[in-house]
Amino acid sequence: MINQTLPKEFADLAAVQNKNENKLLALPNVCGVALGRKITGGVESDEDVITVLVNQKFPPELLSRGEKVPTKISDVRTDVVEVGELFAGDRGEAGEGGGNTIQAAFSPSLTRRVRPAMGGFSVGHYKVTAGTLGTCCYDLEPFPGFARKCYILSNNHVLANSNDAQIGDPILQPGLFDGGLSPELGDADIIARLSRFVPIKYHSGGERPCNYVDAAIAEGDLQDLSREIYWGGHLKRLYVAPKIGDVVQKTGRTTGFTTGTITNINATVDVNYGSGRIARFCRQIITNAMSAGGDSGSLVCNLDEGAVGLLFAGSTTHTIINNIAFVQLALKIRLTET
Repeated sequence: MINQTLPKEFADLAAVQNKNENKLLALPNVCGVALGRKITGGVESDEDVITVLVNQKFPPELLSRGEKVPTKISDVRTDVVEVGELFAGDRGEAGEGGGNTIQAAFSPSLTRRVRPAMGGFSVGHYKVTAGTLGTCCYDLEPFPGFARKCYILSNNHVLANSNDAQIGDPILQPGLFDGGLSPELGDADIIARLSRFVPIKYHSGGERPCNYVDAAIAEGDLQDLSREIYWGGHLKRLYVAPKIGDVVQKTGRTTGFTTGTITNINATVDVNYGSGRIARFCRQIITNAMSAGGDSGSLVCNLDEGAVGLLFAGSTTHTIINNIAFVQLALKIRLTET
C-alpha cells in the first residue's frame, strides 16, 4: 500500500524532488518541498512543478545568488509558495510548558461531552489542552475475527503529549480546555487510556530524521466509542493516493465541518512543536487552510467517505496531513473493512 501513495503520473517528478530536496531545504527561509502545480498571479495552471515552501516570500532582488531557489531543476520548473510558519496543532494545542494556547471556542466548535464519542469532538491527554478525536478503530489483526480491543485515533501531540506521556495515561473527552475533569477530580470524563503512539523524532544537531506520522491511539470501551464522524458519516474505504485538486472534508473540534482542496502531495516539511522543537515530516499532503488550533487529530476524507489522512499541523494559509496509509501501518490498526 505504501508504494501506492503517490499517483503514477508523478513518479518521475518525485524522483527529481527526492534527489534535490535536501539542497532546497538547506536554503534560508525554506520550510518544505513538495509536488504541485504552477501558480501565477494566484491562478493555478496545469503545469506540474516542484513547489518550494517558504516562511516568507522575498523579492528576488533582496536575495543573494546562494539564497535564491533555482527556477528549474533537471528541466523541471519550480514554484515558490509562501506558507508562513508551520506549527503542530495549527498554533493550538500545547502540553505543559508548550508555547501556544487555544483561542476561545466559537459557534462551530465541538467541545461538549459526547457518549458514545465520535470523530470530530474535543479530546486530549489529561495534560494537553484539547485536540480532536479523528475516528475510532481496532487492531489490524486478526481480520476477519474478533475485534478484542477498540481505540480512539488522534495525534501523538493530542493523546501522548508530544512523546511526554506514559502508556496507560488517561484521555479526556472533552479535553481539559473544554471542561473535561482532570483525573484527580474523578473519572467521569476519562474516555480511554493511551495504548500506542509513534514517537516524534525532532531535529538534533545536524540530524534531520524523517517522520511520517504524528499519531496515537487510546483504548476505550466499545460502548463508549463510535466509528461515525460527526457531519462526515462512516468511512467506506481508504483513499491513499490523493491527487492535486481533490476536494476533501474534515470535522474538527474548533472549526467544525470544513472543506478544502489538495494543493500539494509528497511534501517534506519542517514543523514547529514549540519550545525550540522542530520535526521534519516526509510524504505529507497539503491543502489550503481548512483548520485552526484544536483541529489536530481530525480525520480528513474525500467527498466519497474515503479516508485521506490525519490532520496534524498548519499555518494561516495551509493545512498539513499525514497520509492515512502510513497512519494505519505505523499504529497497526484498521479503520475500515475495505
